[in-house]
Amino acid sequence: QVQLVESGGGLVQAGGSLRLSCAASGSIATLNTMGWYRQAPGKRRELVASITPGSNTNYADSVKGRFTISRSNARNAVYLQMNRLKPEDTAVYYCNSYPENYYWGQGTQVTVSS
Repeated sequence: QVQLVESGGGLVQAGGSLRLSCAASGSIATLNTMGWYRQAPGKRRELVASITPGSNTNYADSVKGRFTISRSNARNAVYLQMNRLKPEDTAVYYCNSYPENYYWGQGTQVTVSS
């Protein structure tokens, strides 16, 4: 069974940084374009960043210049470095392929205080 396990969230003040990790079972992260998504309370889940198997990246305008997505094929993992965090970045963050083909994991909560 495919598993996606996110970690690294927490409470941080505005302007701070966090690094999220996604551990994927099998070779999901190696073979697929992977994405980091987030869902804030009362809002739809949105894609914030994606990375292809060749490490080409794309970002939502709201995070461009602040977030960096990366991958480790050796570890079958995907990461999201988040800098200069803002209160509006508060959400549960998830990883999945892009487009999403797998069951969603539990996500990791990111809370940014003002």
